[in-house]
Amino acid sequence: MAIEASKAGERTPKIRLGMVGGGQGAFIGAVHRMAARLDDHYDLVAGALSSTPEKSLASGRDLGLDPKRCYGSFQEMAEKEAAREDGIQAVSIVTPNHVHFAAAKAFLEKGIHVICDKPLTSNLEDAKALKEVADKANALFILTHNYTGYPMVRHARELVASGELGDIRLVQMEYPQDWLTEPVEQTGAKQAVWRTDPAQSGAGGSTGDIGTHAYNLGSFISGLELDELAADVHTFVEGRRLDDNAHVMLRFKGGAKGMLWCSQVATGNENGLKVRIYGTKAGIEWTQADPNYLWFTRLGEAKQLITRGGAGANAAAARVTRIPSGHPEGYLEAFATIYTEAAHAINAAKAGTAVDAAVVYPTVDDGVKGVAFVEACIASSKQNGGWVKV
Repeated sequence: MAIEASKAGERTPKIRLGMVGGGQGAFIGAVHRMAARLDDHYDLVAGALSSTPEKSLASGRDLGLDPKRCYGSFQEMAEKEAAREDGIQAVSIVTPNHVHFAAAKAFLEKGIHVICDKPLTSNLEDAKALKEVADKANALFILTHNYTGYPMVRHARELVASGELGDIRLVQMEYPQDWLTEPVEQTGAKQAVWRTDPAQSGAGGSTGDIGTHAYNLGSFISGLELDELAADVHTFVEGRRLDDNAHVMLRFKGGAKGMLWCSQVATGNENGLKVRIYGTKAGIEWTQADPNYLWFTRLGEAKQLITRGGAGANAAAARVTRIPSGHPEGYLEAFATIYTEAAHAINAAKAGTAVDAAVVYPTVDDGVKGVAFVEACIASSKQNGGWVKV
């Protein structure tokens, strides 16, 4: 597989990694750390892991970091690490959305590569400003839309790009959850509190948290550019300040149509991300809950089940496959693929060479599109579902 290390004796040194956010009690920080470790391309050596110096130090000690490199703020971390000969070469930003802009800007301006959780920022103004910073920086920006790392997602994308589906007509995306069916944010549940707070999350609730994932995945596989949308965005739980359900109709450039449903109050659903794409020649269907399989159906023929690592998997899937078919790969491996793709790009930049054309990861441009999608959904819903250009 192409994501494995170089030949023995030729191993590229590990990338020195820092982390902003992701301290004690944080879910996604631990996921990022596991993803960075899986293919052994990174060493976590520094962090500004929490909102106070005391919590950051305690979190750093838990992870075995040098206490001198457990910083009280990302600003301090960017300054001091950039001044060290052995300073970090890349940083993971795993904070609530409202911190992404300032933190990413601070490290990009120091020439430190940024691997940032989605969505890009909490508002479109900041997203566009961050793109300007990233475009000028002597550093890479990688956005962790981790679902793009699944082998069968890569296979699906290649099927579309090679013309196997013909002209794309329909793109359907859904991401239902049920964990916010009740007002758990009012009980102090950490993950719910910030995600339902406009000051930390931005204008979108379910649209920003999971709708952006569904939209990004549909766009990644189909290769289509969104033109306009019409959205019915709603908050079902009384007292909640952000949306917990949305139905969105999509019009893509070139004439394809789409539908997207995201919900965090769909009782009985856990993380039901699913994408269906239909063209003039064939259709495909992929479900995140069963990610090692992709359904492919040519018009007038029997449905074909393509398996990760199986005989029908293409080269795009094979290069991000770690283990033989029949042994399931899932969420953490897909997340790790984004980190490994980032490592390939960072190492190429360090060596001054061109990155392999097969390396694919979400960029700041994808992030801007995601935030624009959220704000267009909110704007459309305020117009009673009127069509809004994106």
